[in-house]
Amino acid sequence: MTVEILISELQSSIDKELHNSLDQLLKDYPAEYVSMLHYQLGWEGENSGLEAQGKRIRPLLVLLACHACGGDWHKALPAAASVELVHNFSLIHDDIQDRSETRRGRQTLWVKWGEAQAINAGDAMLTTAQLALFRLQPEINPIITNQAINLLQAACLKLTRGQYLDIAFEKQKDLPMDLYWQMVEGKTGALLAACLGLGALISLVEESKWKALMDFGSKIGAAFQVQDDWLGIWGNVQLTGKSTISDLTSKKKTYPVLLGIQNQKDFHRAWNSLSTVMAEDAVSLAELLDHEGHATSTSQKYEQLYAESFELLDSLKLNPAKEEPLKQAIRGLFGRNK
Repeated sequence: MTVEILISELQSSIDKELHNSLDQLLKDYPAEYVSMLHYQLGWEGENSGLEAQGKRIRPLLVLLACHACGGDWHKALPAAASVELVHNFSLIHDDIQDRSETRRGRQTLWVKWGEAQAINAGDAMLTTAQLALFRLQPEINPIITNQAINLLQAACLKLTRGQYLDIAFEKQKDLPMDLYWQMVEGKTGALLAACLGLGALISLVEESKWKALMDFGSKIGAAFQVQDDWLGIWGNVQLTGKSTISDLTSKKKTYPVLLGIQNQKDFHRAWNSLSTVMAEDAVSLAELLDHEGHATSTSQKYEQLYAESFELLDSLKLNPAKEEPLKQAIRGLFGRNK
């Protein structure tokens, strides 16, 4: 079986499991309530389809980690669906908190249905994610199922801590870089680490390996967040669907911004002089960051973290043929920077 066929089969199976989980849990719920969740998952509304659904990279990582460790990826499907639901819970609430009006090229949930109902939808995503994990039980013994539930719950708690820090840091003028990495570990690394850990755990590999794969996921999360920070200023909006001014207008302490602050040159002076950053200010600030070399430094940092991640994965000496689809998925995760 080629890598391309395997990935295609996994993606189809993930969506089927998501549908089955939600259909079972939301039977007899109001149609509009269900539509909100379907819209967020890219199944309904304008421009619905693959673009609106995203790459489903997190559930893919669950299945590919299970496969890489020699397990039967079919048994990990409930965990894959669960992490995708958790991811979408975080996106819904993140869009409200950041006042983001578009995601994946269309209106965000809070813009379309209002903040109150979007919060309800986000809460529903989180709850259905936890309940979906219990679908592991027919195939996986209760001890492993309980470990999986605890692993994901811990990741969710770290996720909220990371988001708290992200918002809290907006009010601070200066921020040590070590606090940035704490925020990243929660906001991005925790869920990616959980994806790798869940897949490996369900494969029944030894504890040292599934914990090492979690370390790999955390490192990949750091690389992903630094790249996301780059995209938030210099990305191609048409390809990413991500605004290139919202991070600056909300005065987020992203990696390039922290570099600019620490450099204490023109960007630092301009940043501190603005109590409110308007769209035109964001363009000027981005130019200053680029002029001072922080666009290049940021891209170099995420490439370094990416390389270190693969060194860690290679040290586990997994079966090369079974590991290759996982490596390909990670490469795809980073193929969005133009």
